[in-house]
Amino acid sequence: MREIVLDTETTGFEPTEGDRIVEIGAVELLGHVPTGRTYHQYINPKRSMPAEAFAVHGLGDEFLADKPVFKDIAQDFVDFVGDAKLVIHNAAFDMKFLNAELGWIDFQLLPMNQAIDTLAIARRKFPGSPASLDALCRRFGIDNSSRTLHGALLDSEILAEVYLELIGGRQPDFALATSGSSKSVENLDADWVASARPMSLSPLITQEEAAAHNAFIEQLGDGALWKKLT
Repeated sequence: MREIVLDTETTGFEPTEGDRIVEIGAVELLGHVPTGRTYHQYINPKRSMPAEAFAVHGLGDEFLADKPVFKDIAQDFVDFVGDAKLVIHNAAFDMKFLNAELGWIDFQLLPMNQAIDTLAIARRKFPGSPASLDALCRRFGIDNSSRTLHGALLDSEILAEVYLELIGGRQPDFALATSGSSKSVENLDADWVASARPMSLSPLITQEEAAAHNAFIEQLGDGALWKKLT
């Protein structure tokens, strides 16, 4: 399964009011594993950068002046995305801008059901808790110290780590699949049989700790659950 973790930076909040995309960053996943393939593009919005937006991402008029406009990079972007699912934090925002840009140059729009919204996943999984990208990094212990300003590619790389945690950990197959095996994780239980350990593991408690535990159990009386289990 191919997925694209994606982020954009813009001049503001509303394409209907003249705001434009100024940066796109994307990271490719195959089977929930980063492949190393990325897409990154700065875009000339053909308008001045509001101070509020500049404070967020630091992309100013002078820096963007020699960058291509969206119509010149649109085909490369669409080719990179293909029909992969788009993993986006607050997907409605980025999809709104992407489809506005695509619509203005008569490209086919991206269907909303192509997007996976990690913000919605986080809010369902942790109701009432902060669900920003920074908050999720803190929750999962993901290093975001280099995120002094928003950047589309950096944020996509961080979001890829957050997404894998949200869906069950950075190793969703629990590393059961090996490169030398043709069996899929789903089929492992078809012919796998547990076998006895050839050698017993050494106890992790000392004799003194075991004696103290047994003395404690004796104090609980004959109806103690520990006595029934042993």
